[in-house]
Amino acid sequence: MGEGIFSGSAVVDVNNTSGFFPNQTNGVVAMYTLNTMEEQTQQIAYSTDGGYTFINYLGNPVISIGSTQFRDPKVLYYEPTQSWVAVIAYSQDFVIGIYTSPNLLNWTHASNFSHAGLLGLQYECPNLVSLPMLSNASMAEPLDPSNFASTDMYILQISINPGASQGGSISQYFPGTFNGTHFIAVDAATRFTDFAKDNYAGQFFYGIPSTSPQISIAWASNWEYAQVIPTGQLENFRSVMSAPRTHVLANTTRNPYALLSYPYPYQSLYTSPTSLANSTTLTNTSILYSYGITVPSGALSFSINITSIPLANTTGTANFTFLSSTTGEYIRGGIFLGGGNGDTPIWMDRGSTRGFDNVFFTDKFSTDVWLNADTQTVRLLGVIDRSILEIYLNNGEKAGTMIFFPQGELDTLIIGTNDLNPGIGVSAEVYGLGSTWAGQESSNGTVKGNVTMAAQKMRRDNLGHLRMS
Repeated sequence: MGEGIFSGSAVVDVNNTSGFFPNQTNGVVAMYTLNTMEEQTQQIAYSTDGGYTFINYLGNPVISIGSTQFRDPKVLYYEPTQSWVAVIAYSQDFVIGIYTSPNLLNWTHASNFSHAGLLGLQYECPNLVSLPMLSNASMAEPLDPSNFASTDMYILQISINPGASQGGSISQYFPGTFNGTHFIAVDAATRFTDFAKDNYAGQFFYGIPSTSPQISIAWASNWEYAQVIPTGQLENFRSVMSAPRTHVLANTTRNPYALLSYPYPYQSLYTSPTSLANSTTLTNTSILYSYGITVPSGALSFSINITSIPLANTTGTANFTFLSSTTGEYIRGGIFLGGGNGDTPIWMDRGSTRGFDNVFFTDKFSTDVWLNADTQTVRLLGVIDRSILEIYLNNGEKAGTMIFFPQGELDTLIIGTNDLNPGIGVSAEVYGLGSTWAGQESSNGTVKGNVTMAAQKMRRDNLGHLRMS
C-alpha cells in the first residue's frame, strides 16, 4: 500500500485525558509517523492490554502539515500546565517543532528550536527530557540521590543523518530550560552523546520521575553500513540495541553541562558474586583471562581504575585487548596518560577483526577526558558482548559504542599497563555476564517477539515490525 510506520513514542494516559480508557489508569497511547508517498503525518493508536495490541484512532492524523519530511514524535507530560508535549522533527528544515495538547488528540504548535549544532542532511528522532543535575560530579558514587541538585534542567537531543564528523549518523544534545512551550539552550555548544560511530537515535523511557536519573536505549549501528553488516542465517535481522543507560547532568572539568551516560545497573546478570579476574596492583604489568568456557554468553564487564595520577609530566598507558584464540583476531582500546596539561586521550580499535569489510566501517575512535585535579583519577568501565563493545569514562563523562564482526569468537581478555609514573595505582576487575534471553530461546537459539492476530489492530510480527491487520 506504500505506507510505513516510522519512529514515535508511547505514554501511559493515567488520567484518561484521551477518553480511550474510561475504566483503567494504565492505558497506553502511541504517537508515531505514518509515511506515505504524499506526506508524513503524526498518528496515534491506543492499547488497553499493556501494549501488546494497538487500536488505530479513527480520527487520524492528529497532526498534518503537508510535508514529506516531518517525523519522529516524542511525547512527554508537562505537569505544571497539565498538558502533553510533543517534539517533532521538520527534518530537512533543521527545525524541531514543539506542540502541546490537553488530550493527545488535539495538538497546537507552540514554538520551534532550529538550526542548532551539527546540521548534516537532516534532523531526526528528537527527545526532550528533564533530568537531575549533580551537586558534585567527582564523588566515587555520584548517582547517590543526596548528590542531586534541585534544578529544572532539560536536554533536547537531536539525531542527524548523514553528516556526522566521522561519517554517517550521530546524536547530539543541548542542555537548557523548558517552560511548557519553549525550549531555550544554555549555550550554542554542540555536545555529542557518544564518541564512537555506533550509537544513534537514543530514546528516553517515559514516566521516570524527573528527580531520578533518566534511562535511554539507542540503536547500535550507523546508517553508512547498517544495511550491509553481517547477519546470521536464522536471525533475519541486522543491528542490535545498546545497553540501557542512566543519565544525569553534571558540571565536569571544561564542560558545565555534561550529560553523564552510565550503564543501567546489571549486577543481577553477574555469573558469580565475585569477580572472575582482578588485580589491585596492576602497575606496569598485566592480567590474562580466558573466558570461552566459563562465560557461555561471551559477555563481560570489566573496569580499570587509575589513581594518584600526577598533574604534570605524566607518562604511561593502560590498555585492554579481547582476542580470539582460534583466529588471532582482536579488538582493543586504552588510556594514554601522556597527553599533557591534564588531557587524557582514550581510544578504541576494531581494525583487526575480519568478519566484515566496508570502506565506511572505519576502525579507530578516540576522545579525551580532562584529569580532575581534586581526584587525580581516571576510571574506565566496559561492557562487551559477542559483537558490541561499550566503554564509559569517569562515571559516564564520555561514552563510546563500537560494533565488530570477528570470524572467530573472542574468548580471551588481556588488561595491562606500561611505563606508568612511580606512585600511580591501578586496579582492574572482570565479571562474567549471563544471557538475558536464555529463558526465551527456541531450540535453535532464536527469540521471537510478540505475535497477535487481532482484527483491525496493529500488531508486531516475529521480526518486530508493526503491521496493520
